[in-house]
Amino acid sequence: MPYGDAMATRTRSEERRAEIVRAALEVIAERGYRGASLAAVAERVGLTQQGLLHHFPTKEALLVAVLKERDQWDAVPDTTWRADLLVSLVEYNAMRPGIIQTFSALLGESVTEGHPAREFFTKRYTAVRANMASVLRAEYGERLPSGLTPERAAPLLVAVMDGLQYQWLLDPESVDMPAAFRDFLTLLGER
Repeated sequence: MPYGDAMATRTRSEERRAEIVRAALEVIAERGYRGASLAAVAERVGLTQQGLLHHFPTKEALLVAVLKERDQWDAVPDTTWRADLLVSLVEYNAMRPGIIQTFSALLGESVTEGHPAREFFTKRYTAVRANMASVLRAEYGERLPSGLTPERAAPLLVAVMDGLQYQWLLDPESVDMPAAFRDFLTLLGER
Protein backbone atom coordinates (compact mmCIF):
# COMPACT_ATOMS: atom_id res chain seq x y z
CA MET A 1 0.00 0.00 0.00
CA PRO A 2 1.47 3.42 -0.93
CA TYR A 3 2.33 5.76 1.95
CA GLY A 4 -0.51 8.20 1.13
CA ASP A 5 -3.11 5.40 1.19
CA ALA A 6 -1.83 4.20 4.58
CA MET A 7 -2.09 7.75 5.97
CA ALA A 8 -5.63 8.14 4.63
CA THR A 9 -6.65 4.79 6.13
CA ARG A 10 -5.18 5.73 9.52
CA THR A 11 -6.92 9.12 9.42
CA ARG A 12 -10.28 7.49 8.61
CA SER A 13 -9.72 5.00 11.43
CA GLU A 14 -8.87 7.81 13.87
CA GLU A 15 -11.97 9.75 12.77
CA ARG A 16 -14.12 6.65 13.24
CA ARG A 17 -12.64 6.04 16.70
CA ALA A 18 -13.42 9.65 17.66
CA GLU A 19 -16.98 9.23 16.38
CA ILE A 20 -17.37 6.05 18.44
CA VAL A 21 -16.06 7.78 21.58
CA ARG A 22 -18.54 10.65 21.11
CA ALA A 23 -21.38 8.16 20.67
CA ALA A 24 -20.25 6.24 23.76
CA LEU A 25 -20.28 9.49 25.75
CA GLU A 26 -23.88 10.04 24.71
CA VAL A 27 -24.99 6.48 25.46
CA ILE A 28 -23.26 6.46 28.85
CA ALA A 29 -24.81 9.83 29.72
CA GLU A 30 -28.24 8.42 28.91
CA ARG A 31 -27.91 4.94 30.46
CA GLY A 32 -24.85 4.90 32.72
CA TYR A 33 -21.89 2.63 32.06
CA ARG A 34 -23.57 -0.57 33.21
CA GLY A 35 -26.66 0.18 31.12
CA ALA A 36 -24.69 1.15 28.04
CA SER A 37 -24.04 -1.64 25.59
CA LEU A 38 -21.55 -1.92 22.79
CA ALA A 39 -24.49 -2.73 20.51
CA ALA A 40 -26.15 0.60 21.38
CA VAL A 41 -22.95 2.52 20.69
CA ALA A 42 -22.39 0.62 17.44
CA GLU A 43 -25.94 1.31 16.30
CA ARG A 44 -25.53 5.02 17.00
CA VAL A 45 -22.53 5.24 14.65
CA GLY A 46 -23.93 2.89 12.00
CA LEU A 47 -21.68 -0.07 12.74
CA THR A 48 -22.28 -3.64 13.74
CA GLN A 49 -21.04 -4.63 17.18
CA GLN A 50 -18.28 -6.61 15.45
CA GLY A 51 -17.29 -3.48 13.52
CA LEU A 52 -17.07 -1.51 16.76
CA LEU A 53 -14.92 -4.25 18.31
CA HIS A 54 -12.43 -3.72 15.49
CA HIS A 55 -11.77 -0.24 16.96
CA PHE A 56 -12.26 -1.04 20.66
CA PRO A 57 -11.79 -4.72 21.55
CA THR A 58 -13.69 -4.44 24.87
CA LYS A 59 -16.25 -2.27 26.58
CA GLU A 60 -13.57 -1.40 29.14
CA ALA A 61 -11.21 -0.17 26.38
CA LEU A 62 -13.98 2.08 25.09
CA LEU A 63 -14.66 3.37 28.59
CA VAL A 64 -11.01 4.30 29.10
CA ALA A 65 -11.02 6.12 25.74
CA VAL A 66 -14.14 8.04 26.82
CA LEU A 67 -12.56 9.06 30.12
CA LYS A 68 -9.30 10.12 28.47
CA GLU A 69 -11.20 12.15 25.87
CA ARG A 70 -13.21 13.88 28.58
CA ASP A 71 -10.05 14.81 30.47
CA GLN A 72 -8.48 16.15 27.27
CA TRP A 73 -11.26 18.73 27.03
CA ASP A 74 -10.31 20.10 30.45
CA ALA A 75 -6.57 20.08 29.82
CA VAL A 76 -4.91 23.44 29.35
CA PRO A 77 -1.45 22.72 27.94
CA ASP A 78 1.52 24.39 29.63
CA THR A 79 -0.75 26.22 32.06
CA THR A 80 -0.38 26.32 35.80
CA TRP A 81 -3.86 26.28 37.25
CA ARG A 82 -4.91 29.33 39.24
CA ALA A 83 -8.10 29.96 41.19
CA ASP A 84 -9.47 32.23 38.44
CA LEU A 85 -8.89 29.48 35.87
CA LEU A 86 -10.79 27.05 38.10
CA VAL A 87 -13.76 29.44 38.01
CA SER A 88 -13.49 29.44 34.20
CA LEU A 89 -13.46 25.63 34.23
CA VAL A 90 -16.63 25.54 36.35
CA GLU A 91 -18.27 28.04 33.96
CA TYR A 92 -17.20 25.91 31.00
CA ASN A 93 -18.62 22.79 32.65
CA ALA A 94 -21.95 24.58 33.10
CA MET A 95 -22.15 24.85 29.30
CA ARG A 96 -21.79 21.09 28.72
CA PRO A 97 -24.28 19.19 30.84
CA GLY A 98 -24.05 15.97 28.80
CA ILE A 99 -20.32 15.63 29.44
CA ILE A 100 -20.74 16.44 33.13
CA GLN A 101 -23.59 13.94 33.39
CA THR A 102 -21.45 11.22 31.81
CA PHE A 103 -18.50 11.99 34.08
CA SER A 104 -20.73 12.05 37.16
CA ALA A 105 -22.47 8.79 36.26
CA LEU A 106 -19.15 7.05 35.68
CA LEU A 107 -17.66 8.48 38.85
CA GLY A 108 -20.62 7.27 40.89
CA GLU A 109 -20.49 3.80 39.38
CA SER A 110 -16.71 3.56 39.74
CA VAL A 111 -16.81 3.33 43.52
CA THR A 112 -18.12 -0.23 43.25
CA GLU A 113 -15.61 -3.05 43.54
CA GLY A 114 -14.39 -4.33 40.19
CA HIS A 115 -15.67 -1.40 38.11
CA PRO A 116 -13.39 -0.88 35.11
CA ALA A 117 -13.11 2.88 35.75
CA ARG A 118 -12.14 2.54 39.41
CA GLU A 119 -8.39 2.61 38.81
CA PHE A 120 -8.72 5.49 36.35
CA PHE A 121 -10.62 7.63 38.86
CA THR A 122 -8.36 6.68 41.76
CA LYS A 123 -5.29 7.83 39.81
CA ARG A 124 -7.11 10.86 38.47
CA TYR A 125 -8.13 12.06 41.92
CA THR A 126 -4.61 11.61 43.25
CA ALA A 127 -3.37 13.89 40.45
CA VAL A 128 -6.27 16.35 40.82
CA ARG A 129 -5.70 16.73 44.58
CA ALA A 130 -2.00 17.40 43.96
CA ASN A 131 -2.91 20.00 41.31
CA MET A 132 -5.40 21.68 43.62
CA ALA A 133 -2.82 21.77 46.43
CA SER A 134 -0.48 23.55 43.99
CA VAL A 135 -3.22 26.03 43.08
CA LEU A 136 -3.89 26.75 46.74
CA ARG A 137 -0.18 27.06 47.55
CA ALA A 138 0.30 29.55 44.71
CA GLU A 139 -2.69 31.56 45.93
CA TYR A 140 -2.12 31.45 49.71
CA GLY A 141 1.35 30.09 50.44
CA GLU A 142 1.91 27.29 52.93
CA ARG A 143 -1.20 28.13 55.00
CA LEU A 144 -4.66 29.23 53.96
CA PRO A 145 -6.30 31.97 56.05
CA SER A 146 -8.12 29.20 57.94
CA GLY A 147 -4.77 27.68 58.95
CA LEU A 148 -5.20 24.59 56.76
CA THR A 149 -2.31 23.51 54.58
CA PRO A 150 -2.92 23.34 50.84
CA GLU A 151 -2.80 19.52 51.05
CA ARG A 152 -5.54 19.49 53.70
CA ALA A 153 -7.75 21.94 51.79
CA ALA A 154 -7.28 20.35 48.33
CA PRO A 155 -9.70 17.43 48.89
CA LEU A 156 -12.31 19.95 50.09
CA LEU A 157 -11.86 22.03 46.95
CA VAL A 158 -12.29 18.96 44.75
CA ALA A 159 -15.32 17.84 46.78
CA VAL A 160 -16.97 21.22 46.29
CA MET A 161 -16.36 21.16 42.55
CA ASP A 162 -17.75 17.64 42.12
CA GLY A 163 -20.55 18.11 44.64
CA LEU A 164 -21.74 21.24 42.89
CA GLN A 165 -21.84 19.32 39.63
CA TYR A 166 -24.17 16.71 41.14
CA GLN A 167 -26.44 19.35 42.66
CA TRP A 168 -26.49 21.32 39.41
CA LEU A 169 -27.31 18.23 37.35
CA LEU A 170 -30.22 17.42 39.65
CA ASP A 171 -31.62 20.97 39.85
CA PRO A 172 -29.97 23.38 37.40
CA GLU A 173 -32.61 26.06 38.01
CA SER A 174 -31.77 26.22 41.72
CA VAL A 175 -27.99 25.75 41.67
CA ASP A 176 -25.81 28.35 39.98
CA MET A 177 -22.68 26.25 39.85
CA PRO A 178 -20.20 29.02 38.88
CA ALA A 179 -21.60 31.47 41.45
CA ALA A 180 -21.56 28.85 44.22
CA PHE A 181 -17.96 27.96 43.35
CA ARG A 182 -16.92 31.62 43.46
CA ASP A 183 -18.62 31.84 46.89
CA PHE A 184 -16.57 28.87 48.07
CA LEU A 185 -13.35 30.49 46.89
CA THR A 186 -14.36 33.59 48.87
CA LEU A 187 -14.79 31.41 51.96
CA LEU A 188 -11.33 29.91 51.42
CA GLY A 189 -9.78 33.36 51.37
CA GLU A 190 -11.50 34.81 54.44
CA ARG A 191 -9.78 35.01 57.78
